[in-house]
Amino acid sequence: MRPLPSETVFVLKVFKEDHTKMKLGIVGLPNVGKSTLFNSLTKAGAESANYPFCTIDPNVGIVPVPDERLQVLTDMYHSAKTVPAVIEFVDIAGLVKGASKGEGLGNQFLSNIREVDAIVHVVRCFEDSNIIHVDGSIDPLRDIETINLELIFSDLEVLERRISKVARAANNDKTAAKELAQLKKLKAHLEEGRMAKTFEPEGEDEEAWFKEYNLLTAKPVIYAANVAEEDLADDGAGNAQVQSVKDFAKEENSEVFVICAQIEQEIAELEEDEKKMFLEDLGLAESGLEKLIKASYRLLGLISYLTAGPTETRAWTITEGTKAPQAAGKIHTDFERGFIRAEVVSYENMVSCGSYNAAKDKGLVRSEGKEYVVRDGDVILFRFNV
Repeated sequence: MRPLPSETVFVLKVFKEDHTKMKLGIVGLPNVGKSTLFNSLTKAGAESANYPFCTIDPNVGIVPVPDERLQVLTDMYHSAKTVPAVIEFVDIAGLVKGASKGEGLGNQFLSNIREVDAIVHVVRCFEDSNIIHVDGSIDPLRDIETINLELIFSDLEVLERRISKVARAANNDKTAAKELAQLKKLKAHLEEGRMAKTFEPEGEDEEAWFKEYNLLTAKPVIYAANVAEEDLADDGAGNAQVQSVKDFAKEENSEVFVICAQIEQEIAELEEDEKKMFLEDLGLAESGLEKLIKASYRLLGLISYLTAGPTETRAWTITEGTKAPQAAGKIHTDFERGFIRAEVVSYENMVSCGSYNAAKDKGLVRSEGKEYVVRDGDVILFRFNV
C-alpha cells in the first residue's frame, strides 16, 4: 500500500481516548450489505443474515490502519513492538423510512454514532432477487434520501431539546437569546430538508454552539457503493447506479469508494500472502478497507507521522497542518508543554540511507522548531524538557 495521502482540507476533532483513534459510523438501509461490510472490515463477526434488522445492538470493531512503512522501520530498529494507527467502526441497525416515528426498529440507535468523526453510508448498487430490498427495488439515490431524512429528523429532536433548554434563559440572558435565534434558524434549515453541513454559522459564538450540537447531518460522509463482483474490477465504471452515487457525492463534497461486501468478507478470511494473490486474480490493486481508509484520511484531512526505536515503532495520526509541538502532544502532553525541538527525517530519506545515523551524517536530519508543520511520513524524534 502507498503511504496514506496527505492532501485535502476537511478538519474535525478526531482524537479521542487514545489520541490516535478515528471513529467511523456505518449506516444504511437493511440488506444493503452494511453488516457484511462491517464483518469484513473488523472480523468482529456481527450477525449478518438475509432479513431486515439482524443487527440490533451496535457493533464496534477496532481496525489497524495498514501502513507498510511501519514494518520497514520495525525491521530497521529491531523494535520490540509495532503500533499502527487504528480506526474504530460502529455498526448500527438498518434504518427504514419512518424510523423517526418508530418504523422498523426506530432511530434510537443513531445515538450510538453521534460521536463519530465521519459516517460511512453503505448504498446498494447491485441486483439480486435472492436478497430482499425493503423498498422493493434498487435505487441508490432514493435510498440515500431516505437515510438523510432520518438523520435530519434525529437532528431536529436534538435541536428541539436544546431550544427548550435555552428558551428558559433567553429572556434574561443576551447570550442565550442569541443562541436561541441561531437554533431557530438552524431548525428551519433542517425542516427544509437540508443537511446541517450546508448551514453557515456567523461568528465565533455560533461556530462554537454549532459544534456543540454534534449533529449527524453536519458530519462528513463517505459513500460505500456496494456492487456485484463483476463491477469491481473497473471500479463500477459500467454501473449506472454507482455513477449516480458518485455524481451525488461530488455535489456535496463527499467521498465514494466502490466495494463488493461479499468479496471483502472472503478477503478477510485469507492470510496476508493469499490476500494479495486473491486481489491480483480479481484485477484489484487494494482491498475495500484500504480504499475506505484512504477516503477517510482525505475527507478528514489526516496524515501520519512516525516514531521509531528499539522499544517500538508507531504511527501517529494527526490533522494536516499540525505544528510540531501539537504533534508531540499526541504522544504525551508533557512533550507539547516542554517542547524544545523536533529532529525530523523523511521516511524516504531514512530508508534510502539505511539508518537514522546515516541520514544524519548526510545532513538529511533537520532540527525543526515550534512553527514546523509536520508532513506525512516524517520520522520524528522530539526533544523536550519539563
